[in-house]
Amino acid sequence: MFVASLLGLREGLEAALVVGIVFGYLRKTGQMQHGRYAWAGVITAIIMSAAIAIGITAIGAELEGTAEQIFEGSTMLLAVIVLTWMIFWMRNQARFVKGELEGKMQKALKGGAGWGLFAISFLSVFREGVETALLLGATAFQSSGMATFIGAMLGLIVAAIIGYLIYASTVRLNLRVFFNITSILLLVFAAGLFAHAVHEFQEAGILPTLIDPVWDISAILSKDSIVGQFLRTLVGYSPAPSLVEVISYIGYWVAILLGMRLHTTLPQRAMVA
Repeated sequence: MFVASLLGLREGLEAALVVGIVFGYLRKTGQMQHGRYAWAGVITAIIMSAAIAIGITAIGAELEGTAEQIFEGSTMLLAVIVLTWMIFWMRNQARFVKGELEGKMQKALKGGAGWGLFAISFLSVFREGVETALLLGATAFQSSGMATFIGAMLGLIVAAIIGYLIYASTVRLNLRVFFNITSILLLVFAAGLFAHAVHEFQEAGILPTLIDPVWDISAILSKDSIVGQFLRTLVGYSPAPSLVEVISYIGYWVAILLGMRLHTTLPQRAMVA
């Protein structure tokens, strides 16, 4: 539930900030009469995103055996790619989002608003919604569907409240600190999810195990215990991992640290050049 709440809060707040930018611009330019088109885009995006999340979970529940393992492993791997890309994208492009979005809205309003404003709102929120649906679908494979749903709803509700308070200018949130902290937590989750995806592919016979298990501490901390289930969802805990799972987990972190190092050094080199 914690991971689902974190995902709901993070993705929900990103979507809420986008909606706040849209309506803040309409209010600033005195064109709130076009707000119904923006709301129509937002609501449509939410409905379609929810449908995708339900679809992913439903398909996973219908499959059995190797097909189920391949589908869940593929969903988890895709979720890891999307989540990792999202975090690095936010580090690079977050500061440009407001200007780009307002520029698109300005063109839409000059062209008569209507469907142009609907499309901007829909696409902006739908992107966040698809990411959320995919990530929650992958999370549901590691925990109960009901716990994932409740956690996600709690996170989304809190995100909506925070987003409204920011829009209404009654609260100030250090978004840079918020996104930095949640990015670290989500990377921890992504690393575990990657190792779990590898495990699913091993179960399907697609990947080898090499040594299985490398160690077994089930007697100390079972994956079926409350703590074990929490760690399984948050960090991909396995009391008896294979060598390939261990290598994949460490390899993910090596790739992330190298990526962050490259992300930090490239701007400095560009400035020197």
